[in-house]
Amino acid sequence: MKKACTLFLFSLIITQSFSQEKIKVAVAGLTHGHVDWIFNREGKNDIEIVGIYETNNELIKKYSDNYNLDKNLFYTDFEKMLDKVKPDAVSAFGATEEHIKVVRACAPRKIHVMVEKPLATTVQDAKEIEKLANQHEIHVLTNYETSWYASNQYIKDLVEKGELGDIRKVMVNSGHQGPKEIGVSKEFLEILIDPEKNGGGALMDFGCYGANLMTWLMKGEKPLSVTAVTNQNKPEIYKEVEDEATIILQYEEAQCVIQASWDWTFSRKDMEVYGTQAYAIASDATTIKIRGVESEREQTIKLDPRQSPHNDPFSYLAAVVNKDIEINDFGLYSLPLNVTVVEILEKAKESARIGETIYFQEG
Repeated sequence: MKKACTLFLFSLIITQSFSQEKIKVAVAGLTHGHVDWIFNREGKNDIEIVGIYETNNELIKKYSDNYNLDKNLFYTDFEKMLDKVKPDAVSAFGATEEHIKVVRACAPRKIHVMVEKPLATTVQDAKEIEKLANQHEIHVLTNYETSWYASNQYIKDLVEKGELGDIRKVMVNSGHQGPKEIGVSKEFLEILIDPEKNGGGALMDFGCYGANLMTWLMKGEKPLSVTAVTNQNKPEIYKEVEDEATIILQYEEAQCVIQASWDWTFSRKDMEVYGTQAYAIASDATTIKIRGVESEREQTIKLDPRQSPHNDPFSYLAAVVNKDIEINDFGLYSLPLNVTVVEILEKAKESARIGETIYFQEG
């Protein structure tokens, strides 16, 4: 594996010019805890927030005060806001269950949409979102924090170059101590612990990361089967949803184990990829550990963070809307890939419910 070892130290740097045209973005909802990201982008001028939809007066006041936002930005009628401010794109920060409603309103108006992970709570909604996006020729992106990780892209490059050999096993570990334990807002907690609004508990909240990354590594290939086990380790806190989930995706010659949990002792989003020639572990966003079959010890590589627009979801959205980036059908943000993610999650929930392996059907 001499060739592989020499390529382990290679770092892919792509220089590309992107237009500086600012896009108009409207925000759909303030209940999702990730919404603060869009208001904390000092020094970036690629988007302009032209409207914010929210019906909760407490949240309107909170965000208006915290970020010194003009009161005229806020609307309590989503469709009226769209018609008034005419955004290029909408970034959705409500419950996952609401994503379909956002796309139903935006698609006929030719407004692009970016939602927080996962794409939808059901396959039925995911398929409708896909149909609407294709019919009205809009982009619907799904944002995952792990899409910004230089370590994950580095591993993907190694896989593409054959430096790991054939993938045999992937482990994706994601989650934290629990949403209540880490102190999310009451509005966000209400979403996460509601089986309808969130689609489930830890399985949906963090199982989606592994399904997204594995489908990406496998170039869109669907698993042959899905097996899942869930548990309520803290029923006194999470009465209606699971706080622990393990999902096994079986492919013809590979297996992925997704460990999604609200019971970790610390917050984590890491991935291990084991091939026939080497393994690579993304310990965090910029740290890679590698060892090949001919190596005597593990190497650790520190990477630079990804460069704009791949280090920020709103910069990425602007680049897509401005046609500076052409989305691959099986890129991390892409619609076809994230429909598959929802299919995996739905089968995982059913597997856990009935205690049996669920098989994907052809077609």
